[in-house]
Amino acid sequence: MTAKDALTERYQDLLSVYLKAKTETTLYKGQQFSRKLLEQQISPEDLVSLHIQVMDQLFPDMSEEMRDSFDFLLEAMIGYGFAYREHQSLRDKQQQLESEIEVAASMQQTLLLSDVPEFDQLDIGVVSVPAKKMNGDYYNFVKSGNSLSVAVADIIGKGIPAALCMSMIKYAMDSLPEEQMKPHLLLENLNRVVEQNVHSNMFITMFHGVYEPESHKFYYAGAGHEPGFFYHAKEDEFHDLIAKGLVLGVSRTTTYHPYEKIIEVGDMIVLLSDGVTECRTSKGFIEREEVVSLIRKYMDLPSQKIVENVFQELDRLQGFELRDDFTLIILKRLV
Repeated sequence: MTAKDALTERYQDLLSVYLKAKTETTLYKGQQFSRKLLEQQISPEDLVSLHIQVMDQLFPDMSEEMRDSFDFLLEAMIGYGFAYREHQSLRDKQQQLESEIEVAASMQQTLLLSDVPEFDQLDIGVVSVPAKKMNGDYYNFVKSGNSLSVAVADIIGKGIPAALCMSMIKYAMDSLPEEQMKPHLLLENLNRVVEQNVHSNMFITMFHGVYEPESHKFYYAGAGHEPGFFYHAKEDEFHDLIAKGLVLGVSRTTTYHPYEKIIEVGDMIVLLSDGVTECRTSKGFIEREEVVSLIRKYMDLPSQKIVENVFQELDRLQGFELRDDFTLIILKRLV
């Protein structure tokens, strides 16, 4: 007896028992039998064909209308079987891709992780949350002697290409230790790296700054990045922290202007990505003034609590569904 004959005989026995008893137990045996069919890679249309064959044996006097209905069902199941197998194939590929993205996201998180350094004169707070699995935002701290450099960048473009590009930026910065304390020179070197190595349809915005505790000055430069905020404690006012400059990767010969600002006790430097200022609610995009209001609401708290509370409020306003990567950094001078 062939395997096909054995299946036919087994199915006929199960169907005969069910038609006589019509119990839950006999139905369950049919489910168990279908699992064996899957193990032997029997297609849906083959199962219908098997059912027609068994019905012919059990009911040889079956009406022509009933036979015709089975022919119609068989044709329908042939189309269904093709579509089902194609769907399964696409689903398997999607699951494989999602698994690979999970691994890539985990590697990105490890590679780009930047520890927040201990710095006696500054209270530092950071929150960086990707809108999807891969983060198109990047921030970095480097402590060199008594100075502290900070960078925040955003890829114009999302997904895996953006994540790979951000990894390149991270290692390019690591290879330029001398320029870490000279923001405008660092950006000029990074710009040449990006222009030479990144596709022409992908650009990077960046803000880079250095705090010098001896002079209490903050030296900075920008490459098309979202303006941050500067809080002047004596005036109790927020001002835009603007650093004009072309985005990285447009022109190899681009130069960047150096800026500086004196930081007094209680002053705050607020750096961010456009995922903060372009939060979109049911009423449209929020205004920069709303971000300032939220920071002011929590500004008596430690910097880390400020950024966390601001993120939670903006996340809630968006229905807990970020439209863009969110990065917010606060540096507050303590002494």
